[in-house]
Amino acid sequence: MNIWKATLLVFVVLSVSAFFALDLQQYLTLDNLKARQADIDQYRQARPMAALAWYAALYIAVTALSLPGATILTLAGGAVFGMFWGSLIVSFASSLGATLAFLVARFLLRDWVKSRFGEHARVIDDGMNRDGAFYLFTLRLVPVFPFFMINLLMGLTSIRVRTYYWVSQVGMLAGTLVYVNAGTQLAKIDSLADIVSPALLGSFALLGLFPWAARKTLDYFNQRKIYANWPKPGRFDANLVVIGAGAGGLVAAHIAAALKAKVTLIEKHKMGGDCLNSGCIPSKALIRTAKLLSQLKRARAFGIANAETEFDFAAAMERVQQVIASVAPHDSIERYTELGVEVIAGEAKIVSPWQVAVTGANGVKTITSRAIVIAAGARPFVPPIPGLDSVAYLTSDTIWRLRELPGRLLVLGGGPLGCELAQTFARLGSKVTLVEMAPRIMAREDAEVSDLIQASFLAEHIAVKTKHTAKEFIVANGQHILRAEHEGQIDEIPFDRVLIAIGRIANVQGYGVDELGITLSPRGTLQTNAFQETNYPNIFAVGDVAGPYQFTHTAAHQGWHAAVNAMFGHVKKLGTDYSVVPWATFTDPEVARVGLNEQDAQAQNVAYEISSFDMADLDRAIADGATQGFIKVLTVPGKDKILGVSIVGEHAADMIAEFVLAMKYGMGLNKILATMHIYPTMAEANKYVAGVWKRNHAPKMLLACLGRYHGWRRG
Repeated sequence: MNIWKATLLVFVVLSVSAFFALDLQQYLTLDNLKARQADIDQYRQARPMAALAWYAALYIAVTALSLPGATILTLAGGAVFGMFWGSLIVSFASSLGATLAFLVARFLLRDWVKSRFGEHARVIDDGMNRDGAFYLFTLRLVPVFPFFMINLLMGLTSIRVRTYYWVSQVGMLAGTLVYVNAGTQLAKIDSLADIVSPALLGSFALLGLFPWAARKTLDYFNQRKIYANWPKPGRFDANLVVIGAGAGGLVAAHIAAALKAKVTLIEKHKMGGDCLNSGCIPSKALIRTAKLLSQLKRARAFGIANAETEFDFAAAMERVQQVIASVAPHDSIERYTELGVEVIAGEAKIVSPWQVAVTGANGVKTITSRAIVIAAGARPFVPPIPGLDSVAYLTSDTIWRLRELPGRLLVLGGGPLGCELAQTFARLGSKVTLVEMAPRIMAREDAEVSDLIQASFLAEHIAVKTKHTAKEFIVANGQHILRAEHEGQIDEIPFDRVLIAIGRIANVQGYGVDELGITLSPRGTLQTNAFQETNYPNIFAVGDVAGPYQFTHTAAHQGWHAAVNAMFGHVKKLGTDYSVVPWATFTDPEVARVGLNEQDAQAQNVAYEISSFDMADLDRAIADGATQGFIKVLTVPGKDKILGVSIVGEHAADMIAEFVLAMKYGMGLNKILATMHIYPTMAEANKYVAGVWKRNHAPKMLLACLGRYHGWRRG
């Protein structure tokens, strides 16, 4: 705690302690106010401005320090200054005092709350950023909630100070008028019960419902306005139309069909979407081939004197297609038809909130539906770099068409996809150069993760060029060259083929988004709320087209929620939960993560402790010759509650599952430590890192006492 926080805390504690120690509360009672009303009124008449200033200062101080007596002071405002001036003074003084209390709580406790309850605090802050003014206004209208508690608790959130002040001023006005008016009739009041009657509190409670009713009414009219230009069909062909048969669309269609809804799924290209045809499945198939070649090159390390092989790149790429074909039945038209889904091959266009026109082999068919799920996916982002079109670039969509191994492959982008394919093609025999604009590859991971992967790349003769900004592509003397800026100098990098791997952008054009006026987010995705709804409540968006994550598993997660909300949202809506989202990068060694890593925790000002375990100390890793990597677990200081886990190592993507489960259901490291793990396995590392935490938090005093006890037992 810094000196300013300590000083303020001491001041507040001393002030509150003095108030109660000196029994100053006796002066803020109804009996005292009535007894001294004449003296106070005489002072006001003699020195009106001084009376006003002292009264306002006292009111602000009592409110700011959260002391009891604000109600009596409000009555005093009416009794001494009358209805108009009393209401005016109390309104501003109470709002100023409340804001000061709010600021004190924020200054003293906000950082501690964020560090102690990082993820939960972030979720609350997100809600406050959206609806904080609305919630505060409702609470201010209902005086059954202690205002000092509202001041203190709101100070722990991210609501803006200006918003807090003006909402408090407006929201407390109704209660101020009631109490100040009662103060003008002070002689008729024998106790506060004469004012705070059940009927009055009931009236305030009803008044507090007004914002909610108003909001519902406003939502109703907003929806009427959104749908005003679109005639709603009297009957519908389907309960749900899903556009796009990738992970999110397939899950949405499956869930709705399982719930016995009539579902139509539309796909213009290939069932299974990017993951099956150009993403997860083909890349992992090729990574497996590359890993086998890498292991063969290390044969002597396993006692094999000679393990030479002939490698056929074209055959390896054909195997990729065979793997896709083997997985394809899981996502096929036949399978989903058996599940009760009507599948149409064609190009969809949303022509109204309830109508989708499908252009297929048999012409145009229009389908009416109560709800629509957009799962249109994303495409590789191709940057506007001069000369790029002249070098026949590759993307994650087109690289699978290669049948001739590039002699020199340039990979532009050091994120997960770029790193995976850079290492893969290097192992297949290409001379690979990886170019990244940022200071390090895999920038979303902690620096030690990036460093380990980069060291592994360098050992495999991959040229890693960070801090390089691509400026232009040129063809000189029959050779392709990238001109990149590095620390003010131009670096010329020759290559045969270039892979663009710097991200993906949502597909938001070509199927009616513009015509309907569906709102886009600042990221260029379809804007959705917590229920996957767009600005049209019956049109949902999931997967890459919606974000915020571009993972197959999050798309499926969103698809489930979208389907359930589309079917039953009129009864109960379910918000999509992103509190525990795992992901992995399938380099060798693999990188897997869930929750916070160190750089995220520091950016969010979340306090944490670290427990680490090196794979070089794991028996199974030693036996497999896979000792590269580590596990790093972030926990709440002094507790075993898991904030996040990073794993680098063999099968990291599988090992992370235990921590995902633990975080999802609130289990700490002690539970993992107490769980039996098979020996020898890679998963044992999860238990060992929990043991590291346990040793770091061993009760030293108790253990010392036990040592003396056992010594006594020995005699």
